[in-house]
Amino acid sequence: MMRAVVTAGTGGIGLETALGLAAAGYGVTVVGRNAERGKRAVERIDATRPALPARFLAADLSSLDQVRALAARIADEHEASGDPLTVLVNNVGAMFPERREIDGVEASFVVNHLSPYLLTELLLPTLKAGAPSRIVNVTSGAVGVAKRAFDTVEPPGGYYGFHWYGRAKLANLAYTLDLADRLAGTGVSVFAADPGGAATDMTSGTLTDPKIVSPALRLLWPLVRRRFERSTSGPASTAARPSVVAATDEALAGRTGVLIGPEARPVAPYRGAGDQRVAEAVRRLSEAHAPVFTG
Repeated sequence: MMRAVVTAGTGGIGLETALGLAAAGYGVTVVGRNAERGKRAVERIDATRPALPARFLAADLSSLDQVRALAARIADEHEASGDPLTVLVNNVGAMFPERREIDGVEASFVVNHLSPYLLTELLLPTLKAGAPSRIVNVTSGAVGVAKRAFDTVEPPGGYYGFHWYGRAKLANLAYTLDLADRLAGTGVSVFAADPGGAATDMTSGTLTDPKIVSPALRLLWPLVRRRFERSTSGPASTAARPSVVAATDEALAGRTGVLIGPEARPVAPYRGAGDQRVAEAVRRLSEAHAPVFTG
């Protein structure tokens, strides 16, 4: 039996990804904060008559303590049942128009990188036991506006939500490519998936506020906003295709470290994501702020 976990899987791109995995024969676990949304997601998936029923696990993935608890539960359940975990899709993401902190760390970096990083690292033994298995980390074209300095969680200067979101996604993409190298030969393949854009709660809630971009781009806000609107006007089902392809396409068997672009085909990684110096700096930050081993 094939099992998959999709974070932020109760709506938008995450739910469409879960539906695609269920159609491919996976028993899907969707993770989210809201139990009612989780119930509706499971009902929608099960209405498609999947080979295996879906289920919901509650966790606030902005809390690293809850990430640890979620990973422990998933690992324990797979060990007890003997069913392999064959796919982990880290779909969680968030953009903040105003600067926020979570346990003293800038929130965008926590949600978009440290959370999926920690969940992945904690589930590696389970994924290795279920090999051949796949990890899919959802990235974003916003990495193109990111500063590539990772000496600290935040670069100096003012806070601009879109750029900080892109920087956290760049950190996660650099981690994804680095992890693929680390796991070579283990049977665990690692992919990044760029959904392009879709109308979701995140995009409709933040991309209308000029405060999310730098002052230089604010001067061009009418043009920038129109570009945002065009790039996030597609359906979530289309935006989920790269993640589903990365998780299921047999043509990718044996491959790793591949970025699946918005057209659901492999594309070249974004500039800077494969820089070993960036990967090493991101690794140091990740280990410092989200240690895998505690106590």
